[in-house]
Amino acid sequence: MRRRELLKTALAGAAAFTLPSSLLTAAAAGQPDRHTRLGIVRRTIEVNGKAASVFGLQQEDGTPGLRLRAGDAFNVLLHNETAESTIVHWHGLTPPWPNDGVQDAPLPLIAAGANRSYDFPVGKPGTHWMHAHTLQEQALLAAPLIVADPKDDAADEQEIVVLLHDFSFSSPEELLAGLQGKNVGAAMPMDHNAMDMAGARTDAMAGMAHGGGAMAMDLNDIEYDAYLANDRTLDDPEVVPMEAGGRARVRIINGATATAFTIDFGELDGELIAVDGQPVEPVKGRRFPMTMGQRIDVRVQLPREARSFPILALREGRKERTGFILRPSGAAVAKVATAGADDAPVLDLALEAQLRATRPLALRPADKMFDMALTGNMSAYRWGLQTNVPIVVDPGDRVEVTLRNTSMMAHPMHLHGHHFQVVAIDEQRVAGAVRDTVLLPPNRSVTIAVDADNSGQWAFHCHHLYHMATGMMSTFAYRA
Repeated sequence: MRRRELLKTALAGAAAFTLPSSLLTAAAAGQPDRHTRLGIVRRTIEVNGKAASVFGLQQEDGTPGLRLRAGDAFNVLLHNETAESTIVHWHGLTPPWPNDGVQDAPLPLIAAGANRSYDFPVGKPGTHWMHAHTLQEQALLAAPLIVADPKDDAADEQEIVVLLHDFSFSSPEELLAGLQGKNVGAAMPMDHNAMDMAGARTDAMAGMAHGGGAMAMDLNDIEYDAYLANDRTLDDPEVVPMEAGGRARVRIINGATATAFTIDFGELDGELIAVDGQPVEPVKGRRFPMTMGQRIDVRVQLPREARSFPILALREGRKERTGFILRPSGAAVAKVATAGADDAPVLDLALEAQLRATRPLALRPADKMFDMALTGNMSAYRWGLQTNVPIVVDPGDRVEVTLRNTSMMAHPMHLHGHHFQVVAIDEQRVAGAVRDTVLLPPNRSVTIAVDADNSGQWAFHCHHLYHMATGMMSTFAYRA
């Protein structure tokens, strides 16, 4: 099923929703004199000593992504400078529905050479990101989207922003074709065509690599050529200058399409202060898990020593890693291998159960409750979301959705246009974090609470790109 057909099928069960024509016009029109110009571009980076053609989202001076301030308007003119149609989702922001960035929900792809303008309140501060809502996300069509807090202007700390990604020299179409076992030329979702099976691993191959066992077999389904932090591997990592004894707020974005990481701060004690751009009661530690689509803000204090400190992103369940280096003035930088000695941890919900929002939702009973099963067949590579009834809400509702993972792979579930609070894990009530993306390990359940305050027919999907592309996508729809 093509990507457009998949989305239309997902929307078919939702209540009809009519959008004012003024909102549609505002989202589609271009007004260059009023906007920050952001280009969808093609660029070349070096990976493993080879040139790679990838996408990018850049301002006119080449700066990747955007850095705004809370209270600003999101006045952006997005110009597609590539030869391919695409669309961009502002992950973590809560714009009016036409500005969201999902094909035909309600606006079409942005054609090659075309513009689309956006003008809406940017909202509260936080670490967010922007990315294609197509297979082009795999080809690095992503960038940071930081909303700074003006109250932090006087803070004596350095801001460090890091976007993680998984990278393949094979095209996304090839990777998906391999996962599905398709032949060359078979039609792929998201309006792309398959080519061959390079780079993808079947569940049987994965099982042999891990010594068998269902959980190990379904842990990672793609072997990538590299893992990147701000477009670089550990063979040539980004080295961030700092003062000895300096403090930093490290904003890490997991922009990988199919890879979860554990962030390892090594010898540094970190203090987790926000997840998905939303503040939490501080959690101290040196390792913090993050699945695809999630963000973490961690505050670190360097000792007053002239030595460097690597911060590593460890690939889930495997030895591969990427990262960057914090380097005080005068410190040497030692070589860090791209593979560790031991397999990295498998992500679970232990940290999630500890998190407490500093700005929780108001306490109130749910007006509507839904149950959603996350289903999948790894060998056939088919994934899905099944609800007891379609998720259709009314403005002002407090909504609870219990997500139950019945498959043997973990799924990062992302809701567009809203922030939700984790209120139960395995049916045990918690006053958890406010987020927009939550991990569902196999055979676990998480209940989220959402205030229905942003009308539209919003995408609700797994943030593993290839799970979404093969069926793991639904809607959170408002009644007209």
